[in-house]
Amino acid sequence: MTRAVALIDGNSFYCSCERVFDPKLDRVPVVVLSNNDGCAIARTSEAKALGIKMGTPYFQIREMCRSQGVRVFSSNYTLYGDMSRRTNEVYRGFAPRVEIYSIDESFLDLSDVREGERVELARDLRATVRAWTGIPTCVGIGPTKTLAKLANHIAKSVPELGGVCDLTDDAASAYWLCRVHVGEVWGIGRASLAKLEAMGVDSVADLRDLDPRPVRKAMTVVGERLIYELRGLPCLPFEALPATRKGCAVTRSFSSRITDRARLEEAVSAHCTRLGEKLRREGLGTDHVTVFYHTSEHDRGEPMRSISTTVRLPEASNDTLTLIKAARHGVARTWLDQRDPPWRYSKAGVITVDLVPLAMSQRALIGQLDRERSGPLMAAMDACNARFGRGAVVPARAGLVAKRDWSTKFEMRSPRYTTQVGELPVAVA
Repeated sequence: MTRAVALIDGNSFYCSCERVFDPKLDRVPVVVLSNNDGCAIARTSEAKALGIKMGTPYFQIREMCRSQGVRVFSSNYTLYGDMSRRTNEVYRGFAPRVEIYSIDESFLDLSDVREGERVELARDLRATVRAWTGIPTCVGIGPTKTLAKLANHIAKSVPELGGVCDLTDDAASAYWLCRVHVGEVWGIGRASLAKLEAMGVDSVADLRDLDPRPVRKAMTVVGERLIYELRGLPCLPFEALPATRKGCAVTRSFSSRITDRARLEEAVSAHCTRLGEKLRREGLGTDHVTVFYHTSEHDRGEPMRSISTTVRLPEASNDTLTLIKAARHGVARTWLDQRDPPWRYSKAGVITVDLVPLAMSQRALIGQLDRERSGPLMAAMDACNARFGRGAVVPARAGLVAKRDWSTKFEMRSPRYTTQVGELPVAVA
């Protein structure tokens, strides 16, 4: 059998998640905003028809949304993440290998499915996902990941296909590759598109038929790899297991400007709490923490200040208390408070790279950390938060979740229907 890869993704995924729990949103224009209710990051087809572009600042479209009846929501990442988990559980019932590419996209290995049965399987998959989770999807099938991604785009763009496009079929591939603009190919950005257009490339078929050598010279090995992928020669491996994380970052913009050291230390402590959770989930540790914080370039008339400092640990750790101590030390040694008026910081974060499996990390000869005490303590805290919701138990340095006045703004967030008992939907007889 020929190799076949399917890419399935949720249509306007964030908006679809909102619609699942509120049927009144069906056929209504819906927009989901980024952190702090900043920009539009998800739009339904009805919202797109009104001219709302991806990344448009909310303040620019606020009045139009009110007048046109657009429903606007703050990001509800807890809900979206859980709905993503549910859809991937359905995918695993249809394919032996599933690679989660993003929160709303997954690659499925369909190589064991007969060529004449792949489209029917994809239609069954779409119907099952819709019935079990409420999320509408489209499926693209191809001999390579790049062609599967392209087929997914075609399935979305051509309603007559019923949400499924199969480019493993030679006739379908020959038909569509001549009709799709090269800018729709996965991995081609503005700079690459300009270079290809200068070479006379218009359609995907034009790119496929190019000599790979000049493309490699103009677009590096990435461009050459695209050509081979479009010819049906796999260059991107199927990764059923996620790659080991090499770095981790927790960064947030503040809902209001921070001017005092105590609130900034509370913020970076909260970020370290989340960082520790992520590291422990994968059994990783770090021997350093980089802390940064800065003012906003959009605060006109105020000078910019951007700070970044790295604090070393005696050995690798994922203990939240150890990470908090390091981050607070980083703030203490870089803080300036003699200015009047004070600096107004808009964002802070903690970053770490070169992560290592904690069980295999080298112990320190001097200043060794107490892992025997730390392990059970962190496990107990994680268990409480898993049972009662994130933030149920946090270090005092990180502040109570409900009282963090600097925290990211979610003024229009829908309930977290699937993960918070107090926010479960209620059926009224």
